[in-house]
Amino acid sequence: MFSRIREDIRSVFERDPAAKSVWEVLTCYPGLHAVWGHRVSHFFWRHGWRWLGRFNSHVARWLTGIEIHPGARLGRRFFIDHGMGVVIGETAQVGDDCTLYQGVTLGGTSLAGGKRHPTLGNNVVVGSGAKVLGGFTVGDGARIGSNAVVVREVPAGATAIGIPARIVQEQPPPVSPSAQNIASKLGFDAYGITRDMPDPVANAISAMLDHIQQLDQRLVQVCEFLHQVDSRMPELKLAQLELPDFCADGTLLPEAKKADAA
Repeated sequence: MFSRIREDIRSVFERDPAAKSVWEVLTCYPGLHAVWGHRVSHFFWRHGWRWLGRFNSHVARWLTGIEIHPGARLGRRFFIDHGMGVVIGETAQVGDDCTLYQGVTLGGTSLAGGKRHPTLGNNVVVGSGAKVLGGFTVGDGARIGSNAVVVREVPAGATAIGIPARIVQEQPPPVSPSAQNIASKLGFDAYGITRDMPDPVANAISAMLDHIQQLDQRLVQVCEFLHQVDSRMPELKLAQLELPDFCADGTLLPEAKKADAA
């Protein structure tokens, strides 16, 4: 038992730079208190003392603001940072070395019995406010972005963001030695997001706008050619296309500027 407690305390220091002393961790980390309280509740639950398990979890929720059903299964070195508003359902399973932030829900979408809450693999990070709903699996090393709503399986090592959550490909890690050292030491990105994380919807809109610009340029060139062949054909002047902020630098390509100025 004491070895597990020491293990839990070490995991806090590894994942929270705000932790200053063992005494502070022991007395001021409700996420740690909630996990320890759940171990007692889960013991009661497995041995058939279910009311006692529910009552103990109820007291733990009142003290910590974190609700963990006594039937849930939690792995080793599980860390809940800040923790207020976290809810973990009865059939949820959490692997080793996972991290949850405040407001996370591991919930269900059905009133039927059986497996209705998610299973998190090892080394999963779930960002603040995220909702993982359903009896599917989130693979080892996956990250769930803040406020994402995940309703389907997430592959191992993937990052899911948005509502409903979608899988995105991460950019290459930062190359500076200091950034690499920090990432290697922590082993995860705070709040389940990464540096320069792309938004696939914004990328798709940006690509379409770029294609429209190219079509506009070609149309202007065709009109100029027709005007040279027959002067009765008026030259076409197109208004500048205003791009939203997420599209590169928000300006037209050089060829489009030249055509717009003609």
